[in-house]
Amino acid sequence: MLEIDEVEHRYGARCALAGVSFALARGGFHALLGPNGAGKSTLIGLMTGLLRGQAGEIRIDGHSLNRDPRRVRRQLGVVFQQPTLDLDLSVRQNLLYHASLHGLGRRLARQRCDRELARQGLEARAGERVRQLNGGHRRRLEIARALLHEPALLVLDEASVGLDAASRQALNEHVRALCRERGMTVLWTTHLLDEIAPDDNVVMLCAGSVVASGRADALCRRTESRTLQDAFRRLTTLQDIPAEERC
Repeated sequence: MLEIDEVEHRYGARCALAGVSFALARGGFHALLGPNGAGKSTLIGLMTGLLRGQAGEIRIDGHSLNRDPRRVRRQLGVVFQQPTLDLDLSVRQNLLYHASLHGLGRRLARQRCDRELARQGLEARAGERVRQLNGGHRRRLEIARALLHEPALLVLDEASVGLDAASRQALNEHVRALCRERGMTVLWTTHLLDEIAPDDNVVMLCAGSVVASGRADALCRRTESRTLQDAFRRLTTLQDIPAEERC
């Protein structure tokens, strides 16, 4: 579903991404794990076109972002780290405005809005201004908005930042339910290890480079670690991994 091939990016003299490569299979929950400053948001910026690519290739559903950017972006739904909702518009108005940007006709837009509001449990809040919603409901609204055009890949960039522990867990469980019920492909970027389950596929990013990838429990076994936190510490320092096994 997603192929990242030797992607590089610099901000002046600072290297943000250094030859990053990985691929995600179609369907399921995938985690991009890395500390703050690892390059996660830079990669999302490149995938969404907010940043101009400097080197490498990004493909979604087999289509190249370099050669066919419009087609690729139609396949992508995004929830950014920073909220981007209009607080003074209603829940429904936010969705309808976004639907118009994707060229959905009025009738289809209303049908899609009703469907996503129901799936996100927000039907009763449709007429409320967004500023009246709590943080968890705002994130659900952003997910509904990202799914209006039926993308092949849903990306959530540190979507739980700013939420309390209960809301973080509820959001994480909700996104996993979307994967199970709708067969969606999700890329969840985070620096919080408790948001990752043992059977999740994980790509670990540190200092602009991929240092490991695979199932979380397999990475623990590989590094002889009892917890993912221990495995992450070892992998990001690269002290215990032979050079030929590094990603």
